[in-house]
Amino acid sequence: MPPTFTHLARLLLAGLLVVLTAGAAAAAADTPAAGTTDKPGFVYRLTITDRIRISVFQEEDLADIVRIDAQGNVKLKLAGDVKVAGLTASEAQRAIEQAYRDGRYLRNPQVTIAIEDYAPREVSIQGQVKAPGRFLLPIESTFSVVELVTKAGGLTDIAKGSAVVVTRITPDGRKQTFTVNVDSVIRGKKGNDTDASDLLLEPGDIVYVPERII
Repeated sequence: MPPTFTHLARLLLAGLLVVLTAGAAAAAADTPAAGTTDKPGFVYRLTITDRIRISVFQEEDLADIVRIDAQGNVKLKLAGDVKVAGLTASEAQRAIEQAYRDGRYLRNPQVTIAIEDYAPREVSIQGQVKAPGRFLLPIESTFSVVELVTKAGGLTDIAKGSAVVVTRITPDGRKQTFTVNVDSVIRGKKGNDTDASDLLLEPGDIVYVPERII
């Protein structure tokens, strides 16, 4: 007997529900954990001295509030030290889950992280700007070198804006330096292949604006 219209409609509806359910599951997997500052266009990465709340589903004894130490680690109950500095909240959750699995403490841990207190998000700018000093970075948005120069009153008349140097110490103690051509950014173009004009500042960065040789 050929299928009736009602039967076909039911089959189509069932197929649509399967597609919608799969899409919802995928969206949920990409949704940031509660208590994080993950937003479209900006992803917050944990840093040294952030204080975070760690919860493990159905394991109340493992719940804890810990501060990220100078090495970028948190000390977990049972599992010990796990490096989380430089990770997003969701990446840190997976790292902690892996630590519990590797130590055979839990078979299928489900970890949730929420940020209780943020580390001081300061950067400093020195050299040829009109108001050198220390400035706070916004917590929930990005901040560029050009924006910092502007906040510091702009370049002086003798500043070499094409060779602004950013010094950064990574969570594992490595020193990195970047050169930013602020002049080219202001003109709306990238200087050259080595120009880090799109560099976004991180807590602890030191920005130095050299003097132009006349």
